[in-house]
Amino acid sequence: MTPLTPDMPTALIAEDEPLIAAALERELAAAWPGLRIVASVGNGHDAIERIAALEPDIAFLDISMPGATGLDVARACAKLATPPQIVFVTAYDAYALEAFDAAAIDYLLKPVEAARLARTVERLRARLERTPGSGASSAPGATTAPQMQADLQRVLRELEAITRDVREVRAGAREGADASARETPLRYLRASSGNDIRMVPVEDVLYFEAADKYVVVTTRGGELLIRTSLRELCAQLDPARFWQVHRSTVVNVDQVESATVSALGKMTLRLRGDAGTLAVSRQYAHLFRQM
Repeated sequence: MTPLTPDMPTALIAEDEPLIAAALERELAAAWPGLRIVASVGNGHDAIERIAALEPDIAFLDISMPGATGLDVARACAKLATPPQIVFVTAYDAYALEAFDAAAIDYLLKPVEAARLARTVERLRARLERTPGSGASSAPGATTAPQMQADLQRVLRELEAITRDVREVRAGAREGADASARETPLRYLRASSGNDIRMVPVEDVLYFEAADKYVVVTTRGGELLIRTSLRELCAQLDPARFWQVHRSTVVNVDQVESATVSALGKMTLRLRGDAGTLAVSRQYAHLFRQM
């Protein structure tokens, strides 16, 4: 590991998914080789403690974490004598305004794109260069009126760029939802299995099941994960093949062998090839009444 030198910027990553934290660390190493990651934690409470102890220059925070949210961590950091620069890295765009209210310098959506991360790195470098104690050559009290005006103009440009990025994120999300409704149904899924990304034909899927931040993809070969909401996924699937049978479950109808109703009126689907059973909620039971 590279020794930490006094002028080397430092950062902490707070992310409750180890694979995602490791991926972000790799992406940062490529985008900013001179940045030193001093800690990677999996919950908000540990993030607050480690930031107070290590005093990193930057904190990359997930928003949805156990213990305390990324927003809670940012608010706690604001009370420190030397608060870090805050960058949120999250799967959701709905918290952008709250993030900037919490003095975030940037807001990245997962999966993080290399070009977008490069812009964040530029902002962080510029901000650290102007931060007292970061190695800037100006002496305290030596700031002139032209310098103050130049600093103000830089801040305004940063705010305009961040606002533009947030608008792009939201516009992209809307366009993606509209496009998914117009495009032909998905034929393949990019799903993770451990450290591997697999291309899965949709016809091989038995069913999808929502699980916290992920959707579990169940095939005859095992389970895989995709990081999206079940609602977003359903908008991209063929509605003639994939039917929602429960609030958190969507089944491939081609894989259904039979439907059985118990004496209490509860319906259960049996999947072909002894691949298991699925419960059907009353809201969707009518789909199988004629089977």
